[in-house]
Amino acid sequence: MPEPDLSEWQAIIDAQENPVNEASIAMVGKYMDCPDSYKSLSEAIIHAGIQSHTRVNIEYIPCELVENNGSTLLAQYDAVLIPGGFGERGVEGKIDATKYARENKVPFLGICLGMQIALIEYARNVLNLESANSTEFDSETKYPVVGLITEWMDEDGSVQTRSARSDKGATMRLGGQPCKLKSGTLARKLYDAPEIIERHRHRYEVNNHFVSQFEKNGMVVSGRSKDGTLVEMIELPDHPWFLGCQFHPEFTSNPRDAHPLFLGFIKAASEFHKNRKKVIK
Repeated sequence: MPEPDLSEWQAIIDAQENPVNEASIAMVGKYMDCPDSYKSLSEAIIHAGIQSHTRVNIEYIPCELVENNGSTLLAQYDAVLIPGGFGERGVEGKIDATKYARENKVPFLGICLGMQIALIEYARNVLNLESANSTEFDSETKYPVVGLITEWMDEDGSVQTRSARSDKGATMRLGGQPCKLKSGTLARKLYDAPEIIERHRHRYEVNNHFVSQFEKNGMVVSGRSKDGTLVEMIELPDHPWFLGCQFHPEFTSNPRDAHPLFLGFIKAASEFHKNRKKVIK
């Protein structure tokens, strides 16, 4: 029996053991007492580190720590990542962390709730929509930039309904969903494709009533659902690397083929680290 060809795996090991770059990522979330809650996300970051020959240090920072002590504690990191999650606890800390990344031009990636947080922060501090929020956190907010879709149609044409009190598991937007990418955007460049399919796991969506205001004030909607009705990706062209996605790209990453969003994110963090070292010198 011929010996198996392990060269591909050996290359992965060599890249992981001999990095030439470095980056430190601040993951600001609410389940930091159990980091395994973000296991898929952490692994996707590691995969991107392997492919880009980068030693990645992931620091798991409780969002309430930022909320109570201020976002300046993020100054030592090369990038900020806001992961998904449910519930109101720690949301203001995530918003503060996002504002810090946006204003200080620190690479930023918001996933699922993380993208929604980026929209809330932008609405409050750029659109001047004071107290803008998601109806998940404030059902009475004057500016509901994120809200619950109460009715939608499945692929088979059947209409599904949900409310804030509905069982979460039965009322999520789940599974692989097509997304159209806008030409000339960072997202289109990273994926190198006009349309993608990514896995979803969420209940709340961007409120289309506010989309034009975001776009008029510098934010780009770089990804939309196939029918064009739902915002899937957002980015800021005047920022070195700022991107949010409604889906979960970490679910399709692997050690041999890092996901393009994470690969781009880690490369941007590595570049930020290099430039920061130059400034310190």
